Amino acid sequence: MSSANKEIGQVLLNVEDLVKYFPIKAGFFKRVVNHVKAVDGVSFQVHKGETLGLVGESGCGKTTTARSVLRLQEPTSGVVEFEGRNILKLSREEMRRQRRDMQIIFQDPYSSLNPRLTVGQIIGEPLLIHGIADGKGREKRVQELLEVVGLASYHYRRYPHEFSGGQRQRIGIARALALNPKLIVCDEPVSALDVSIQSQVLNLLEDLQGEFDLTYMFIAHNLSVVRHISDRVGVMYLGRLAELASSQDLYSDPLHPYTQILLSAIPQPNPRRQRERIAVSGDVPSPIDPPSGCRFHTRCPYAEPICKEEVPEWREAKPGHMVACHIVK
Repeated sequence: MSSANKEIGQVLLNVEDLVKYFPIKAGFFKRVVNHVKAVDGVSFQVHKGETLGLVGESGCGKTTTARSVLRLQEPTSGVVEFEGRNILKLSREEMRRQRRDMQIIFQDPYSSLNPRLTVGQIIGEPLLIHGIADGKGREKRVQELLEVVGLASYHYRRYPHEFSGGQRQRIGIARALALNPKLIVCDEPVSALDVSIQSQVLNLLEDLQGEFDLTYMFIAHNLSVVRHISDRVGVMYLGRLAELASSQDLYSDPLHPYTQILLSAIPQPNPRRQRERIAVSGDVPSPIDPPSGCRFHTRCPYAEPICKEEVPEWREAKPGHMVACHIVK
């Protein structure tokens, strides 16, 4: 959905220099010998009413970034401001109340739903925890949510195993909507679904965004999916952002070599219109010991000596178009 078709408001989420390291322990005393640098200095903003897409190869830190923003994993350092409030400084009880405004749709519609609970219990659990509705009121609210996401109210008493993957993901979406959140993190919500079902779920998410004034942070590795739903897109590589721009600018004029390589690999529906593939060599380096300077220089076909020595500055190359690359002027 193009940002031209909807109103984008003020900054809802501000992330500055977010870092998440996972310790590697060894020996009898389990001493920390190194760290996996999953997220290493990521900064971006999400505006009210928009969809920010986050893409990159598997293991680049997309999901860890999303989970750190929600404090499902505690960040190592950085600032995460939600409506101007640094949520990393909130107490456990304050964070519990804050979660009403920040929800997540998980990637796997199978493991994310408790098989021992009915659909009514799964969707109604947030209402129970936050004391919003009880008894008949909670049942009515859950049945309304089921109908909002395209299921029937009589599904209330059924169990997850009675539903298909697409229906299960709709249940996950209903659970995320239960508390009327302002921000929903969509962690690859369609990657486990059939292609025909993917479009249905994406269209549902767009409809819900307009109906409930939602803001999305959409994690995916499918660039075509991200283009369809996002207003702006950020490209991650090995724990850092390489490029961030509006969806239109990023797909029509990618500046970072890594973004150009990713876009060149998208299959063309029309076999007569072949896109020129940009060759890339080598494997993704280990996040335990990432390369010096620009982390992409070991695979970049345009790398220069400075790329190996200096970390590129995160800067605005064009209005609203951020990039971290030495060779982009």
